[in-house]
Amino acid sequence: MKRNNVPYKINLTEQEIPKAWYNVRADMKTKHRPMLNPATLKPVVESDLTPVFCDKLVAQELNDKDRMIDIPEEVLNFYRMYRPSPLIRAYFLEKALDTPARIYYKYEGGNTSGSHKLNSAIAQAYYAKEQGLVGVTTETGAGQWGTALSMACGYFDIDCKVYMVKVSSEQKPYRKAVMETYGASVTPSPSTTTQIGQKMLAEDPNTTGSLGCAISEAVEAAVTTEGYKYVLGSVLNQVLLHQSIIGLEAKAAIEKYDEYPDIVIGCAGGGSNLGGLMAPFMADKLTGGKAPYFIAVEPASCPSMTRGKFAYDFCDTGMVTPLAKMYTLGATFIPASNHAGGLRYHGMSPILSQLYHDGYLDEARAVGQRDVFEAATLFAKVEGLLPAPESAHAIRAAIDEAIKCKESGEDKVILFGLTGTGYFDMAAYMQYNSGEMEDYIPSDEDLERGFAAIPDIKEAE
Repeated sequence: MKRNNVPYKINLTEQEIPKAWYNVRADMKTKHRPMLNPATLKPVVESDLTPVFCDKLVAQELNDKDRMIDIPEEVLNFYRMYRPSPLIRAYFLEKALDTPARIYYKYEGGNTSGSHKLNSAIAQAYYAKEQGLVGVTTETGAGQWGTALSMACGYFDIDCKVYMVKVSSEQKPYRKAVMETYGASVTPSPSTTTQIGQKMLAEDPNTTGSLGCAISEAVEAAVTTEGYKYVLGSVLNQVLLHQSIIGLEAKAAIEKYDEYPDIVIGCAGGGSNLGGLMAPFMADKLTGGKAPYFIAVEPASCPSMTRGKFAYDFCDTGMVTPLAKMYTLGATFIPASNHAGGLRYHGMSPILSQLYHDGYLDEARAVGQRDVFEAATLFAKVEGLLPAPESAHAIRAAIDEAIKCKESGEDKVILFGLTGTGYFDMAAYMQYNSGEMEDYIPSDEDLERGFAAIPDIKEAE
């Protein structure tokens, strides 16, 4: 096991926690297209978004000028409870693969929510509290975002209403218990508590739900309840801004040992963790410096980047949100009920979509469930951490890239994001271990049904 004076864990000090988030939009060569008001099809302005989102978050959402945005002291104080998160050299995985590659992973599971989601949840809850709101509404897929937001709202003593994708609520009941422990109310989606939920159930009483549907319900609940606003755990510009702390820490830590990644890998559902991890390295690329090869990894069952269309589409199934220019499978697409619940979203972050469209995000790769869990199981055995199914998509690609290095003899530096733990996903591991796990891959006909609902919006390129 070859070492180059790099410890297993590279920890920054508390004083080295970044004091500002990085806004990649300020450096993008092609400004990604603005969101559109669904009623007018004109670019949204602050007044279009403030009925739904907190005022300060709207400002961050629309900000494409400021490269660095200060982190409020109250948020920094909370970060100090679990940040900086460790950057870990995967020596044991390297040995198991017999690869010359040097593999690092940024581990974001060391908090009660078990994931990177807390980085944005605490910021959004802070801005809601600062604005004097009673509470917030949101959706959650696998439950990591809902758990993180419940924690954040509990800390700031505001109410939290969570609409959890029905299939995930059935697969992960203990996530619901954690959210309720922090004081949140959790409703399986689609539900009978909103008009949109009732409509979805009328159309298909047996639907397993989707993140797009849960978003619709949460938005409806926010705009019809006095003192509440809606918050989102991925996709939006503001969320990628908050998650940039992951990459800023990772870059500072790896540079302590004169290393720089040749490849950066992240799982991609809505795009927040990948966007956060690659942010400062993407800044290097956008400003003409040395940069890694970026890989986004998504489930073959919900292949928005690898098989989707780059088009304006609604961010929710109920088609009440603004339209975003993104890679999408269509707002009506309902993905199969695989176990990577956090990646079961029909679209992709507009920022990542534009970077991928322009060639700055180098590759999107879709992988099947069984290959993902094969990688997760190997990682758990040799590295001692049980990864979430979402994170295991990045592990799968990292292993594949390390094997390529073995075959070519190249000693590349590989960095991937381990976004969360898999301890609430034991049903999935049981299914894989018993040999009962299936791969769900949509047919072209399945995708065409989703594409048919994408609005036909003409725009000047």
